[in-house]
Amino acid sequence: MIDFIIVGRGLASSVIAHTFHENNIAFKIIGNSNLSNCSKVAAGIWNPVVFKRLTKSWLANDIIPYLNKFYSACEQRVNKKLITQRAIIKPFIEEQEKKLWLNKASLELSAFLDDTIYDSNSSGLKNCKISNQFGLVKQSGNLNVAEFLKTTDLFFSEHLIDETFDHSQLKINSDHVSYKNISAKNIIFCEGYLVKNNPYFKWIPLKPAKGETLVISAPELKLNEHILNKNGFLMSLSDGTFKLGATYEWVDLTEERTQKGSIELKSKLEQLINCNYTIVHHQAGVRPSSSDRRPIIGPHPKHNNVFIFNGLGTKGVMLAPYFAKKFVNFYLQKEALLTDVDVSRFYSLYAD
Repeated sequence: MIDFIIVGRGLASSVIAHTFHENNIAFKIIGNSNLSNCSKVAAGIWNPVVFKRLTKSWLANDIIPYLNKFYSACEQRVNKKLITQRAIIKPFIEEQEKKLWLNKASLELSAFLDDTIYDSNSSGLKNCKISNQFGLVKQSGNLNVAEFLKTTDLFFSEHLIDETFDHSQLKINSDHVSYKNISAKNIIFCEGYLVKNNPYFKWIPLKPAKGETLVISAPELKLNEHILNKNGFLMSLSDGTFKLGATYEWVDLTEERTQKGSIELKSKLEQLINCNYTIVHHQAGVRPSSSDRRPIIGPHPKHNNVFIFNGLGTKGVMLAPYFAKKFVNFYLQKEALLTDVDVSRFYSLYAD
């Protein structure tokens, strides 16, 4: 009998699979990779700074070192480059913004903010719309999420069942669960926003957000390996194209590309570059954000061998490795989950 059935085929399930592998926890992955686009279209950016208030991202001091260690180990495991360290360019709109940046860079954000102020024409950039000076965020970067998913599937191919999980086929007993001909001690659901269709966890308060992105070709644009952030982001891809994002939509939760999204993205692009471009791809997906913007992790209120790992939202690439490890510590060593992420905070919403 294996230890876990992992349900899902996105970022969360892939990170859980690698974490289980590192801790000798036997598993099977069951899921249909075509059910959700979210992880496939994600830019995979991690940013240790919240620009709105110029503060440190939640748990950044612990999360950033761990994600680098985790994804580097994954690169070695699957023999593929997956992460790129990229400074984030933050243009300054006004002088006060620059003063605040320098103050924070010398104090609580010294690990994450470069204390040098850069001129728009002195950094090797070309055709980027930066009218004044800018600062750089350190210890930021991105994961090639699509490549991570593909190589994870290949590496764990013997553990993978490519099918849509049928919740009606799941049988839960006190000491094990069974699904068709598979028996396991536990099951963990990593279904993203599609958890809304899960009879065991449809009560959790997700607040999904649709996002649309564009991939563009702009031969006259030079961004190096930086990420330009100004009311959106722009990032170079390995094939010479650029990824632009992203929109936020809370009503239309389909994964259909929209004209509204396209218009909004083009408007963002006009604020970022001043050269010609062509659109290569237009993509859309639905992020599994939670109502309180914190992950949702832990056991079902009634079945102690049925678990959830969800609600990673816009910061999934940052949060997933750290909290997958925290889940394993909870499972193997009975280490308490952080109150902020423990699914028990929503138990009052569960009705048997």
